[in-house]
Amino acid sequence: MEHIGALLMIKELLAWRAIVDILLIGTGLFFLYRTIRRLGTWKIVVGILVAMSIFLAANFLNLNGIQWIYKNLSNVVIIALIVIFQPELRKVFERAVSVRRQEVHGRGEELSQLIADSLFIMAHQRCGGIVVLPGKEPIQEFISGGYTIDAKPSQPLFLSIFDPHSPGHDGALIITRGRFSRFGVRLPVSQGSQLSNDYGTRHHAAMGLAERTDALVLVVSEERGRVSAFQKGQMHRALNSEDAVKTILSHWRSTSSLPFVIPRGESRRKVFSQMAASMAIAMFFWSTIVVAQNEMVERVVTVPVEYSTSDSKLVLVGERKKEIQLYLGGSKSKLDTVTPANLNLNIDLSKFGPGTQSFFITSDYIRLPKGVKLLEAIPSKLDLTLAAITPQWATIIPQLVGKLPEGVTIKSFNVKPNRVRVLSPSPSGEESINISTTPIYLEKITKNTQVLGKIIAPQTIQPVDHRWPDIEVNIEVGP
Repeated sequence: MEHIGALLMIKELLAWRAIVDILLIGTGLFFLYRTIRRLGTWKIVVGILVAMSIFLAANFLNLNGIQWIYKNLSNVVIIALIVIFQPELRKVFERAVSVRRQEVHGRGEELSQLIADSLFIMAHQRCGGIVVLPGKEPIQEFISGGYTIDAKPSQPLFLSIFDPHSPGHDGALIITRGRFSRFGVRLPVSQGSQLSNDYGTRHHAAMGLAERTDALVLVVSEERGRVSAFQKGQMHRALNSEDAVKTILSHWRSTSSLPFVIPRGESRRKVFSQMAASMAIAMFFWSTIVVAQNEMVERVVTVPVEYSTSDSKLVLVGERKKEIQLYLGGSKSKLDTVTPANLNLNIDLSKFGPGTQSFFITSDYIRLPKGVKLLEAIPSKLDLTLAAITPQWATIIPQLVGKLPEGVTIKSFNVKPNRVRVLSPSPSGEESINISTTPIYLEKITKNTQVLGKIIAPQTIQPVDHRWPDIEVNIEVGP
């Protein structure tokens, strides 16, 4: 059996749908991992992994209390995770639809050299500043304030923007499409824990934008006299002007190409290992689902019972079951499709004549999905009696409910008509066939009253004319 199960698993894995499924899941896991790593929300992820470990241990040890809690809170937890990881999920989708764009053209090296030289001049002078070079992802929703200039880059303009006497020197300079577009811009403060509290507001603001977007943010520290680069939630120091130029040019190359570029050297091997790990986790996850779906389980379903006969001269009499419990077996995926709404038990009586018949409940009476078997039915046997019906007269008895007011009694009553022609099984012995009217409530009757009603009859008694007549009941009362 294990050998057959392994062959079925391999067959499932080699199907093209399975390959596409695993590739899509693995790609999603890879981008989610990269985004969470950039945003620094590992504490939440570790908490989720701990909770999942507890759940797996509870399943293995059959701890019913923990299983009940997890099963009843699962839907709420899924919604909570979507809310908690909304920024990360948003980043994954934004990266998936990032389009090709060109920030700079032929002046890339010249502009990057201008920016790098200006930054290190400011570092030497201990003058602080922030420069933002956007990537493919939009940054407008994360920044605020500032002044629009749309100016041609130059070193004097760059240095004057961050002069301590400039009105916007504490904000950031945005450089887009090879021009100085805005300055004095406020950036969001980092919500992660990757940056030490020893760093000031500029560094935390730069990290905040680098966590939320793929922009490159360059910071000059007036206290340390250093230039730092923030990108993808990481900070590294630019040792000199050449180092800063390489960082800027690398950023522009990556953001003017396809949505995802694998870096060279050691980092390329690291990315490949991350991709391989994501695909391995996706394959394990998919295989677990397949095993769970193909696991043989049993389920109890309560289904309605229908009775049919083609002979209009026969009718089913006596007690009859309206519902039956079916014990079904099959794979979990097959049984998940079985509901009382799409199952019914139909007993065909057309081949039988008058008398009592025993019917054993088998799969012949039920339309079961392929791969689902009937293990047992409760009850497993039904004793059904068919009787011939003939035209007869039935007496109509008024159905009086309640009591008359005090001091009032019924002197007489009559029903019009008092009997009706019906089709019914022949009564045993000298019994007569009686049917009743709809209820007549006596509490409010204080005088002679005429009541209109309908006929109530068992299912085995039907009118000859296919329609019951209206009934008139006259009640005479007195003191």
